[in-house]
Amino acid sequence: MIKKLDILIIRSFIGPFVVTFFISLFVLVMQFFWIYMDELIGKGLGVGMILQLLFYMSATMVPLALPLGILLSSIMTFGNLGESFEIVAIKAAGISLLRFMRPLLFVIIGLGGLAFLFNNNIIPVANLKALSLLYDLRNSKPALNIRAGQFNHDIENFAIRVGEKDKDGRTIRDVLIYDQTSGYGNDNVIIAKQGEMIPAPNKQMLVFRLLDGWRYDEGALRGGINHYEQKRIHFKKWDKVFDLSSFKLSRTNEDLFKGAYQMMNVRQLNEGIDSIQKDDKRIFGNVSNYLSPYMTFGLDKKSDSTFKLKMLSMAHVDQYDSSFLTYVPDSLRQRVVNLSMSNIRNCKGLLDISATDKMLKKENFIKYNIEWHRKFTLSFACVLLFLIGAPLGAIIRKGGVGMPMVIAIAFFIIFHIMTIVGEKLAKSGALQPWEGMWMAAAMLSPIAFFLINAARKDSQIFSKEWYVRSWNSIRKLFSKA
Repeated sequence: MIKKLDILIIRSFIGPFVVTFFISLFVLVMQFFWIYMDELIGKGLGVGMILQLLFYMSATMVPLALPLGILLSSIMTFGNLGESFEIVAIKAAGISLLRFMRPLLFVIIGLGGLAFLFNNNIIPVANLKALSLLYDLRNSKPALNIRAGQFNHDIENFAIRVGEKDKDGRTIRDVLIYDQTSGYGNDNVIIAKQGEMIPAPNKQMLVFRLLDGWRYDEGALRGGINHYEQKRIHFKKWDKVFDLSSFKLSRTNEDLFKGAYQMMNVRQLNEGIDSIQKDDKRIFGNVSNYLSPYMTFGLDKKSDSTFKLKMLSMAHVDQYDSSFLTYVPDSLRQRVVNLSMSNIRNCKGLLDISATDKMLKKENFIKYNIEWHRKFTLSFACVLLFLIGAPLGAIIRKGGVGMPMVIAIAFFIIFHIMTIVGEKLAKSGALQPWEGMWMAAAMLSPIAFFLINAARKDSQIFSKEWYVRSWNSIRKLFSKA
């Protein structure tokens, strides 16, 4: 049965959580946008394309924004209740802090379950959409920008220079165009006193309507050496059409990205891990089969009768000489040496290939396992950071966004750094994947239990007065000595 106290604490939590979650999400998305801003600006991207990219990236940022929102909102909620002495009144009524935290703990566990479903089903799709779109945007050509007084080579096989360009962005003067489509350099030149740039409605064509100019065409080589047919044509009006289809954003087939481990759910990751393990066993199981042809000498026994007799005589020798070649006839010695060296090189090549394949399989195995554990660490992080934030807020007894914000960001940075370090150690092979991915949780769990115990006992470890009293006591102790 839900009591009024449970409803009070849940209502007190929901408001700050929604606000802090979306603020955290906005900050993380803007941080991403700032990183790739230089590669996206100047490519003529529409508002719709930018919003689409931000939408997909916001979904991929939820695994970071959700724990931060829970940590910050839990500190704010319990800090507000502590600042208004509601926690003191609740404890005076005989209700323990753990009982007070219980309804929110159930809510956080529910959020953790939803976070797992989101991480397992939505994040792979969002990663696929976001990374494929980002790849296409980063590899798209910059938008055509013809500036006055500068040669522009953005349009393939054309060099365009405009002497002056009016503020309307259309009227141009002193136009010079080098047409290099023939493949023989600047053999076609267009000069005009003025003109107008007219983009097509579909943005696939650009028309230069040139007025009062000349066209110089050197023509192809004819007859003997240095014999060209040169043409000079004067025009009053000339429409030069440029194809801008290469500037259009072309989308890559998303199926090319689906094989990446970031695009998989738990079931697909399990299948991938099993496949890698089977391939690894198969590779090293076949090494002996690959090497067996090189472990024997394939001499022609019929023609090498002398060598055969020599080998039969060796069967009764108790101790051989230090060199095997002493038992090989002189006529075959070089042949045996060459064959042995060739076999050694082939064996070494096969072993190198197998070792490289083994290393790649191991790297993929680690990456798949890291991604598998990442699906679960998000859910546990939500619960863990709540168990840190709730007692921390009850101890500091400060609401608002001042002190709680500072403390929450500090703890989250510590958690995030530990997560990154653990993941890097796992990728390098220094730790097992499960050890690296759960390292942050293992190191912060004792802090959570310590803070819960301190909050239950009304500890003053975050009270300024407590530190002042402790310092004064230490000073008195040394002054007496």
